[in-house]
Amino acid sequence: MTDIQRCEVRPGRLVEWTLHRTAVEAALELPDDSRPPAYVQESHVRTARSVRQDGLFVPTWLGTAFDIPGDVDLDALQVALRAWTLRHETLRSGFRWAGDEMRRFTLDAGAVVLHREDVGHFSDAETLTRYLQDRFDTAADALSWPNFIFAAVVREDGTSVYMAFDHSNVDSYSIQRITAEIHELYAAALAGRAVAAAPAASYVDFCATERTDADRIDDTHAIVARWREFIARCDGKLPNFPVDLGLRPEGPLPTQKFLHEMLVDDADAAAFEAYCRPYGGSLVGVLAAVALIVREIGGVQVYRTVVPFHTRVKSQWSDSVGWYVGGAPIEVPVARAADFDGALEMVRSALRENRLLARMPIARVLRLLGSDFRPTSPDLYSIVSFVDARGIPGSERWQDLKAYGLIRVSYGDQVCAWITRLHEGLQFAARYPDTDVAYKNMRVCVERLREFIVAVARQELVACAPATGAQAP
Repeated sequence: MTDIQRCEVRPGRLVEWTLHRTAVEAALELPDDSRPPAYVQESHVRTARSVRQDGLFVPTWLGTAFDIPGDVDLDALQVALRAWTLRHETLRSGFRWAGDEMRRFTLDAGAVVLHREDVGHFSDAETLTRYLQDRFDTAADALSWPNFIFAAVVREDGTSVYMAFDHSNVDSYSIQRITAEIHELYAAALAGRAVAAAPAASYVDFCATERTDADRIDDTHAIVARWREFIARCDGKLPNFPVDLGLRPEGPLPTQKFLHEMLVDDADAAAFEAYCRPYGGSLVGVLAAVALIVREIGGVQVYRTVVPFHTRVKSQWSDSVGWYVGGAPIEVPVARAADFDGALEMVRSALRENRLLARMPIARVLRLLGSDFRPTSPDLYSIVSFVDARGIPGSERWQDLKAYGLIRVSYGDQVCAWITRLHEGLQFAARYPDTDVAYKNMRVCVERLREFIVAVARQELVACAPATGAQAP
């Protein structure tokens, strides 16, 4: 995961694809789709509208970037892009307002037509990067539709493809699958054959099912009670990252900065995983390390956070593009942890107790709590996310294809951190408030996290090394 400034944008001829105006006009005449938005979609769009009404435009799109080596056939690429768009119904489904109610509409697959435009040649990478970011800000906006755009920068030695989407349509897993899917569809288009792949399950259908299930609970449900207790212990708010971020009380929403670097290589990542496996794996290890770090930096006695988990609990959703993410509240009494193993035990226990809460949309819970959670930030809470991406098709080629998941860094008062297990090692990425204090503390957090992982990994490597019989000098 990275941002547009760090994904190796190179000069070339820029070509764009957007939904054709005839398709957009057809959508204006569509009746309502009876399938409602997911709670996470509605919360996202309402937050964007609320922040916009406060006078601030906060881009929140996600995207992907990857290369196609050699001379590109733009007609075949267009066929591939359209075929991919048709596979994922959420991309042709949008929302409109009826008073204060969000209603869905969905364009028929046969009405999807892509419009291609040759924007022109860019000789300077910085100028092209700035153009792409500005273009994606407006074309993948949460409050407009369509809210996605595809682009290609064509060069003699190959083409870089960029695809940006409003967050309501995608999560990180969705965008990480795109590189392999587009390559497969492009190869099929060049060969003039269809891809023998089953249609992807519809995220729009998932939204309807999830919302129906969520609407069955009321404010007496055990899940709501658990969240009520958690929020009360967070002083009536959802938790921020518990270190000093240099924020001014009641100040304006700050701009954000981005951190992005490799933490450790594959060997250390594998050894860390092996050490943590009896406790549940690297996710538990990362959270345990973070809990100890915030105790060290901020004197935190109980580390409270919301852990993101995917909601693709049935295999039918595994190939589907959508925002399949929920959050589980955990509390780690880290003051009582004597060492890393103690913290691992605490995190494992907290996750076992609360992980299933992630299947209930937090926006539904907040509505039932009846509290005034009018959002003033694009993020409801801070996160520390861990994803093992090695099982994603094509991930072993990401480095060669310069494949990246893209995060838009703009405004926010929260810390959102992503630790990703790649074939090359563990990568850290985070956006955080742009203050001197936050920068200093985030640097300390990253360095201490690296030290924790290396110390644990080297301990594991020593413990597992075969005895050689050699004596120390």
